[in-house]
Formats: sequence, structure tokens, C-alpha cells
Amino acid sequence: QVQLVESGGGLVQAGGSLRLSCAASGRTSSPYALGWYRQAPGKEREFVSAVSWGQFSTDTYYSDSVKGRFSISRGNAKNTVYLQMNSLKPEDTAVYYCGASGRWPLPRWDDLDYRGKGTLVTVSE
Repeated sequence: QVQLVESGGGLVQAGGSLRLSCAASGRTSSPYALGWYRQAPGKEREFVSAVSWGQFSTDTYYSDSVKGRFSISRGNAKNTVYLQMNSLKPEDTAVYYCGASGRWPLPRWDDLDYRGKGTLVTVSE
């Protein structure tokens, strides 16, 4: 089993930045991709970004809504993933969740191997 714990959420003004972290623990020796999903109030959960498990972890992709503003990366130990969020907008307000999968590209939320419990990001006007 792999446990995922997100951190770094909070309240920020529009135009500001936040960096989210997701730490994986447990059976982390197996290769897996990591990614971020989010769920805004009253909306369905959506994919945000993902990074692969390759030796150099250079494969990444983003949803159109965050491309150019968000950046995903893995820590040196490969069991941590970060989401740097810049130029935040009120519509980015959501609970952000970390997910892991042995498949690439990452599947939809319900088909992930492991899921975190989320961290709240609130972007004010």
C-alpha cells in the first residue's frame, strides 16, 4: 500500500502563488506516476497535472486550464511531487488531491491505484 499526504494549501489573493506538496509513503519502491486532481465547490473532480516515474521524470502534462501557470515536479527521492501554482485565479479555488498509478498517462480519478485526502486552496478576488 502507498499513502499519499498533501500539504501546502491555503488562502491566497488572485495573482498570487502557492506550492502544493504530496508525500508518498509505504510501498514506494514500485514505479508509479503521480498527479494532481481538483474539485471545486459544486463541480466534478478534474485532472490538473501529472508527472511520470521515469529515471529523469521529464514526462509531464497539464490540463488546458492550468497550462502555462502551474508546474509539476518530483522531488529528488521520487516519492514527493510538487505543484507550483502561479498567477492563481478565483476559479482555481478547489480541494486539490494527489493521486498515483502504475499506468501512464494517469487514468481518471476513480481508476487510480492510490489517492490522497486533499488540501484546500482558496483564491480570493
